Amino acid sequence: MVAGYDRYFQIVRCFRDEDLRADRQPEFTQIDCEMSFVEQEDVLNTFEGMMRTLFKNVLGVDIPDPLPRMTWYDAMDRYGSDKPDVRFGMTIHELTDVAKGKGFGVLDGAAYIGSIAVPGAADYTRKQVDELTEWVKRPQVGAKGLIYIRVNADGSFKSSIDKFYTPEDLSKIAAAAEAKPGDLILVMSGDNKRKIQTMLGVLRLEMGGRLGLRDPKVFAPLWIVDFPLLEWDDETQRFYAMHHPFTAPKPEHEKWFYSDKKEDLERVCANAYDFVLNGNELGGGSIRIHNADMQKRMFEVLGIGPEEAEYKFGFIINAFKFGAPPHGGLAFGFDRVCALMGGSDSIRDYIAFPKNNQGRDVMIDSPSEIDQEQLDELQIRTDVKKEA
Repeated sequence: MVAGYDRYFQIVRCFRDEDLRADRQPEFTQIDCEMSFVEQEDVLNTFEGMMRTLFKNVLGVDIPDPLPRMTWYDAMDRYGSDKPDVRFGMTIHELTDVAKGKGFGVLDGAAYIGSIAVPGAADYTRKQVDELTEWVKRPQVGAKGLIYIRVNADGSFKSSIDKFYTPEDLSKIAAAAEAKPGDLILVMSGDNKRKIQTMLGVLRLEMGGRLGLRDPKVFAPLWIVDFPLLEWDDETQRFYAMHHPFTAPKPEHEKWFYSDKKEDLERVCANAYDFVLNGNELGGGSIRIHNADMQKRMFEVLGIGPEEAEYKFGFIINAFKFGAPPHGGLAFGFDRVCALMGGSDSIRDYIAFPKNNQGRDVMIDSPSEIDQEQLDELQIRTDVKKEA
C-alpha cells in the first residue's frame, strides 16, 4: 500500500510454522486481498459477495443476505467459542446469580457458573451421564467435573445436587438455563469465566454431534466482529496482541488505547473480523494501523521498547513516513473452503501432498537427508548424525 498499489487480489501458496491439526497444515493456499481507502464495511461486503457467489455457483446454496454478525463477546458468552457453530441452539446460560448461596461449596465458591440445556436428553441414564463426566475431564476439555439436572417430562427434577437445592430452586435454575421438560441441564463452574465458557462450548459441540444437529449439508455462515485488541497474560504480566500487532483499534476506542490504565486497554476492541462457518474460521482480517505514532504506541503497550521495535519492525515504521493510506483486507483459507464445501472438517483430504502430524510428507519422504555436497554449496553445517 505504501508503494502505491491501490489494491491487490491473490491466490497464493503460504508456509507457516504452526501446530498441525485437522484444519491446519504447514503449507496451504490463501485467497487474499488488501485494499487502500476502505473501512470494515467495504471489506465485509466485498468478501461476503464473493462467498455468496461461490456457494451459489458451486453448491447451489443460497446463504443469507446480508450475513448475520456477532461480536466476539456475544460469541464467547453464548457459544464458548470465537468461531461458533450456529446451526443449532443449546446456547450457554449463566447461572451464577440463581445457583449460589444454597450451601453447596462447589458452586458457592465459584466466580462463574454456566450451563447448557441438552434437548430431549433427560432420559440419559446415570451411566451415560457418568461417561459424559469422564469425557469432560479429558485434557482436551480440562473440566474438573459436571453437574446435571434432569427436567422430567412431568416438570419434576432429578439432579446430582438434590441435597442442596429444593424443587423451587431447581425450577429457577431451569428457567435461567431456558430448559424445557425433557431436557438435561449440564453445569460447570470455576473462577475463570472465559475458561468455563470455552469448556461448555466444547461440550456443546460434542452434544450437538451426538444428537445429529451438525448436518454437514447445512451451512450457517456469519461474521464475528469486535474482537478484543489485546489479551492480558497473568503469568508474564503483560499484554499480547490477540491478532497481530498491526491491527488497528476501533476508532471510537482510541481514547482507551492511549490510556495508561489496564482496565481501559482491556476495553479496546480491534477493527478486525472473521468469517465463520459451521464452527470453523474460514477467513479473517482487519483494518491495519497506517500511522507511525499509533504503531509505536502498539509496540509500547506490548512491552516492546523503542530499540527493539526499531530493530524488528523499523522497516514498517519508516515506511509509514512516506505516507501510508488507510487500508485493510482479509484472507480466506482456500483449502478450508474446499473441505467444508465437500462436507469434511479436515483439509488433508483437499490438499495435495498433505503432511502428517509430525510434519512429514509420506508421499515424497520429506523432509529427508541432504547430501554433503548440497550442504557445502549452501554453507550449511548440521549436527544431525546418521543412525547406525
